[in-house]
Amino acid sequence: MQITRRLEFDAGHRIPDHRSQCRHLHGHRYVIEITLSGKIINKAGDAANGMVMDFSEVKTLAKTHLVDEWDHAFLAFRDDKPVVEFLQTLPNHKTVLLDCVPTAENLARIAFDRLNAVYRDTYGNQLHLERVRLYETPNCWADALKQNDGA
Repeated sequence: MQITRRLEFDAGHRIPDHRSQCRHLHGHRYVIEITLSGKIINKAGDAANGMVMDFSEVKTLAKTHLVDEWDHAFLAFRDDKPVVEFLQTLPNHKTVLLDCVPTAENLARIAFDRLNAVYRDTYGNQLHLERVRLYETPNCWADALKQNDGA
């Protein structure tokens, strides 16, 4: 069985080598969808009885391990020196430095890698993270998928 939980957050970024508008500082209302697979829990009296995982717990774990850090932050490529230096001049600015350009594809992969261990077999029901879908706009998204080697 698969379940999906959707969360939204706001963040800024720029794609320094882009040849169009995305090279400028800008922001998005990102949407992240977390798809998990596992067996349906069948334990009378258990709060998760009949579920793969409680949707509220999917949300809590995603917020704790990823979304709260990225929400209302500027996601900056650490080698984008002009932007990093500028952001450092802003007192108490929420900046997240990344080792890669903050494209939808890279952000989806980072999110998957971070959340993969968080959800793995949380309830003892063979729970696995199958996919992280990150929408940069309503019409553009990237999917990071579980690899065949179980990662």
